[in-house]
Amino acid sequence: MIPEVWYTGLSAVLFSIGVVGVVVRRNPLVIFMSIELMLNAVNLSFIAFSYQLKQVDGHLFTFFVMVVAAAEAAVGLAIILTVYKNRNTLDVDDVNSMKN
Repeated sequence: MIPEVWYTGLSAVLFSIGVVGVVVRRNPLVIFMSIELMLNAVNLSFIAFSYQLKQVDGHLFTFFVMVVAAAEAAVGLAIILTVYKNRNTLDVDDVNSMKN
């Protein structure tokens, strides 16, 4: 058996890597991948605590987070493609769609 602390530690490391990816990177695709990594880290925590407490709630929350992540990926990719088509750039600092 692997202790639950290891799952929590791995989840914390994955979430930290995701936060660094969101803060440091300027490419929106990498930012979305980092957000997905953070969501998967939270899912790992939900599953680990659900297994530890012998309840199904964590599995249900994980299912809903996965549904939201899939919708976010589809909508986010569509937005990225539209911005690239209109602006010809994917740099987050250069894209300021509120002006025009």
